[in-house]
Amino acid sequence: MNKSIVTFLLLFTLLCCSREQQENVTSQSKPNIILFFVDDMGWQDTSVPFWHKRTRSNDRYGTPNMERLAAEGMKFTQAYATPVCSPTRVSLMTGMNAARHRVTNWTLRKDALQPMETNHKELTFPRWNVNGLCPVPGLGYSVHADALPKLLKAAGYFTIHAGKAHFGAIDTPAEDPRAIGFDVNIAGHAAGGPKSYLGTENFGNTEEFKDSPWPVPGLEKYHGKDIFLTEALTLEAKSAMDSALKSDAPFFLYMSHYAVHVPIMGDNRYLQKYLDAGLDTIEAKYATLIEGMDKSLGDIMDYLQERQLADNTVILFMSDNGGLSAHGRGGRPHTHNKPLASGKGSIYEGGIREPMIVKWPGVAAPGSSNHNYLIIEDFFPTILEMAGVGEYKTVQAIDGQSFVSLLKDTTSGQTTERPLFWHYPNHWGPNGPGIGAFSAVRLGDWKLIYYHLDESYELFNIADDIGEQQDLAQANPAKKAELSKILGSFLKKVGAQLPWHKPTGKKVAYP
Repeated sequence: MNKSIVTFLLLFTLLCCSREQQENVTSQSKPNIILFFVDDMGWQDTSVPFWHKRTRSNDRYGTPNMERLAAEGMKFTQAYATPVCSPTRVSLMTGMNAARHRVTNWTLRKDALQPMETNHKELTFPRWNVNGLCPVPGLGYSVHADALPKLLKAAGYFTIHAGKAHFGAIDTPAEDPRAIGFDVNIAGHAAGGPKSYLGTENFGNTEEFKDSPWPVPGLEKYHGKDIFLTEALTLEAKSAMDSALKSDAPFFLYMSHYAVHVPIMGDNRYLQKYLDAGLDTIEAKYATLIEGMDKSLGDIMDYLQERQLADNTVILFMSDNGGLSAHGRGGRPHTHNKPLASGKGSIYEGGIREPMIVKWPGVAAPGSSNHNYLIIEDFFPTILEMAGVGEYKTVQAIDGQSFVSLLKDTTSGQTTERPLFWHYPNHWGPNGPGIGAFSAVRLGDWKLIYYHLDESYELFNIADDIGEQQDLAQANPAKKAELSKILGSFLKKVGAQLPWHKPTGKKVAYP
């Protein structure tokens, strides 16, 4: 054979091998991504301070692994979700603001408004998307969207769901997380809370509750055993990550704990020390839910170290709404999230401001803090950017904005000129400060709240008044008018739903 031909074939072969190796390196260099998502965890439910000083709550709770994660990553002190769970989770999975996707309250029964809404004495509520997220068009009262795990799966990720789902109502496709793009579903279904945290109680799977939506599915191997739900989910998540490693694909783990949602049940591994510290029985049990969640975080971080995955794995820590405080807790209601006002269900900071930490080795500076604000729909484009998904098409409009630039430089991409929006034309159930049907906007240090019931306003400067004690709506009519116009324009743009006044039959006006 001609030497020049041999030389050409050799060079061609080397080039092809080099290209193949480069493609493999590119594929393997995609980071694994873990979103560690906690249910109903408040901004103060941790030993990690997210304020400029420590509080009594920071000294009450034991979360050493959150401290570890914060030391290795970046804290966000002004991270926001919605006041209740399903709107947050749908925004997370779709990149849409709740006003746009219309899953504005918590979902459960197909086609059904919540009883607390149908029985409201003063407002008639709109037919919001009670069926939640749907991966296919045509289901009434649902939002059709291309979900985050579907896009990650298309980009080569092995996608794992572990824990609470709460994406779609009973007997709708998204009741099963696999319908929206997860390869594996561990214990996720339509309900938003567990019937029991105890393996000795089969996580609620008993004859007594066979017709209830609340028992946790899919964990039969732990039934009858002395194991807490948080621990069982962690063990199963680690097993699923092992499966992902065998596939040679990067993985996305959505570690979505049922903790610290009611029922408040004690994890006996930690209970006695909180009782000895003087906490009442309910609050001691609540503290064990938090510490068990924190142990799960530590176990997953240890797993990454043991498998030599830590340097190429992103961990995002977030909660879905503020800490429960209106009912079910020990002590005085509406005080558990101080210095923030109120709690879950409220538009005050206690209902929407969350503990958030991001570890991204080589990108986010260890032990750093970021004081820019962001909101839950921002996680959608951020995670896709982390995964190297540069261009993608979705059937839905995306409201979220990537915060990758904030991870790279705490001073870049300042968010003070970007408005954040909340919209809740619903009734949660309990009453309390900031709880009710409302819309709100934050721009810079200012936050305007519009209450649907009486079409009234409150205005706060969050930088000066984090506890929202001084309503400035009367004292600063110009700022009130400015923010009202911004809020109203956004709600009209996305076609946000509003209730009607029962006495008059008149629809609540846009701000």
